[in-house]
Amino acid sequence: MLYLSLVDKANCNNGKYKGTKKIMDIQKNKYGREALLYERLTQNRVLCNLCAHHCVIADGKKGVCQVRENRNGVLYTLVYGRTITQHVDPIEKKPLFHFHPGSSAYSVATPGCNFRCRWCQNWEISQMPRDQDLITGREATPKQIVATAQETGSRSIAYTYTEPTIFFEYAYDTARLAHAAGLANLYITNGYMTVEMLDFFHPYLDAANVDLKAFREKTYHHYVGASLQPVLDSMKAMKRLGIWLEVTTLVIPDLNDDPAELRDAARFVSKELGPDTPWHISRFFPHYEMTDRPPTPIDTLRQAQEIGLEEGLHYVYIGNIPNDSGQNTFCPKCGRLLIQRHDYRIAENIVREGCCPTCGTSIAGVWE
Repeated sequence: MLYLSLVDKANCNNGKYKGTKKIMDIQKNKYGREALLYERLTQNRVLCNLCAHHCVIADGKKGVCQVRENRNGVLYTLVYGRTITQHVDPIEKKPLFHFHPGSSAYSVATPGCNFRCRWCQNWEISQMPRDQDLITGREATPKQIVATAQETGSRSIAYTYTEPTIFFEYAYDTARLAHAAGLANLYITNGYMTVEMLDFFHPYLDAANVDLKAFREKTYHHYVGASLQPVLDSMKAMKRLGIWLEVTTLVIPDLNDDPAELRDAARFVSKELGPDTPWHISRFFPHYEMTDRPPTPIDTLRQAQEIGLEEGLHYVYIGNIPNDSGQNTFCPKCGRLLIQRHDYRIAENIVREGCCPTCGTSIAGVWE
């Protein structure tokens, strides 16, 4: 079964379409691009090694992500070249505060995700294959993505909005062309990829922001449908491979806002990833299937920031509060204001050659 875009549906004369249901059978070679990182098993089953779910997929079935399908013992990606969004964003929106600050990132995504977060902000596209039984989008080749990124003056391409791991083959081909054109590549990710995937991709992956959704296994299991440890392993692997890493935690009332849990998360980032790793503490707003609790109190975010600093982190940021001083970068040694931000824009940046101009302390990051 192949899923056609809305444009495809309008132009096709062979099927009857009702809402977002599956539409028509076509030849096997039209299912999509053969996937990478999988093994063939007996009885036409396959083992997908792309993410930590390690799905064993029977013939005619899909993995947890709902966008990788086994057909006659061959695993296909159903989203190659099918973008659900293309947009120019300030890199601070990712958020990446220490990687070419003030630059633009050309952001692309396809439908699908290997998580099911009950608070997902982009659930209409991330959960589309699962909730609507639909994969749609505008066709764009990797070459076209890179060309458009260059035309817009973007410094990088961000694979974002949904989970980029699930469109790995598409991102990988795009990333190789992007590097050849002098563009950086960014992953905005839940961190559930395998080490094999990172080993494969890392020569072309320059930076990542990993969403550390909680620091308790039960929270990952109950609210996300995944496990915590693979996320921690991925972050450590990224650091080992030299990928610039920042971490984000959305602080949700009565779910992951306990000070002891926040301290455990901060301690992991500081001790295992290093004190120069930026930690973004973001405010929750009710969304998707989680409308039963209020937005995060600002005092909770301030407390989380203090906890991060107490655990030795040099850069702890508060997000989702417009024009808040918690978005600014200060020298960890002398305390001078180095980068002042208003929302996702840079108001002032006095970092010079990666250093504080007052005391000369090196400021971790990737700077122009």
